[in-house]
Amino acid sequence: MTDTLFDNALLPDGTRAAFAVTAGRIEAVLAEGEPRPGAASVVDFGGRLVAPGFVEGHIHLDTSFWGEAWKPHKPCTAGFDVHERVRFQNENLAEADPLDIRARRQLELCLAQGSTRMRSHVMIDLNVGLSHVETLLAVREEYAGLIDLQLCAFPQSGVLKSPGVDALMDEAMAMGCDVVGGLDPAAFDRDVEGQLNVVFALAQKHGKPIDIHLHDHGTLGVFEIERICERTVAAGMQGRVGVSHAYGLGDVTPDQQKKAADVIAAAGVAIMTNAPGAHPFPPVAILRAAGATVWSGCDNIRDSWWPYGDGDMLGRAQMIGYRSGFNTDAQLALAFDVITDGGAAALGLADHGLRPGAAADFAVLPVGSVPEAVVSAPAAREVWKNGRLIARDGRMLDALRKAA
Repeated sequence: MTDTLFDNALLPDGTRAAFAVTAGRIEAVLAEGEPRPGAASVVDFGGRLVAPGFVEGHIHLDTSFWGEAWKPHKPCTAGFDVHERVRFQNENLAEADPLDIRARRQLELCLAQGSTRMRSHVMIDLNVGLSHVETLLAVREEYAGLIDLQLCAFPQSGVLKSPGVDALMDEAMAMGCDVVGGLDPAAFDRDVEGQLNVVFALAQKHGKPIDIHLHDHGTLGVFEIERICERTVAAGMQGRVGVSHAYGLGDVTPDQQKKAADVIAAAGVAIMTNAPGAHPFPPVAILRAAGATVWSGCDNIRDSWWPYGDGDMLGRAQMIGYRSGFNTDAQLALAFDVITDGGAAALGLADHGLRPGAAADFAVLPVGSVPEAVVSAPAAREVWKNGRLIARDGRMLDALRKAA
């Protein structure tokens, strides 16, 4: 017998269906009017929109101050400077609450709003060593039944610039990190090929994907993306490499964007954007038209990089749509894809979606269509993980809360 029948669901394509779920997995999707199996329990979604759980594909669980007393933002001395922001971050973290408490708060913030899959970057440098990795591995185990969490070994202070970090990253992968990270090969390490040599070697040694932070602007940033694409193809890692932020794609001409998009799509490299307020960001529509995968995340939430962020991926889709000038239903559906199927593709989540065999992860919204969901981002919603209700209306169920 089926464990739970979830009936009366409005699917993203506008059709209605039911989900037969057993042991936390969708065993059948039943069209309207199709006979329903016997089930131990029945949940009626009442015609609300049911989407697969949102994918929070780029976040920093170890740097957020969410839940602490307000910390005024420190502006850079002149413009945006990654090195100076890292220094501010180290100063602030020295006075912050313990990492495990801050990570739990942020996890629950995101979970309560619909994110059932997540990739968090974990700071590794000569100052913190592997302490952040150790803590977040423990937090991941604690929340294993509530969220699927990938950890990316992130060299926050560079790779070549900080001798010994490559060995720490190697150890982090052996400890259980899922993704090899990188950071601005040109601007931070000032050696594009040198950093990529280390990153790709670690990925191939451990059989893991890559996710490189790339803040460099203009043609320099585009050049680095093209080199990452070339290295991806040479290593046979198509579909397993992502570039986060990729600001350079946002401040070159449309012709240059289209040319780069074709290269990115052909190499199977995915692009992450959170549509940050004061920065140019990748042209989502051009990338998708070329066939490239685009995904998103909230990135930094109330930390040393900026004071904004609320953990809501549906709100992030709204922001991407707004900043991209998306108005039509098809365009708004594209913004929604970035936080669902696009995120699943970028993170390699084979069991994500509303289909037999997938995890029974649902974000249930009181709207009549995907475009309406994006423009309204309703606070009223339910979050189901593996067929179990875990949050409602932006709050974790009390019985499931972990944070102090």
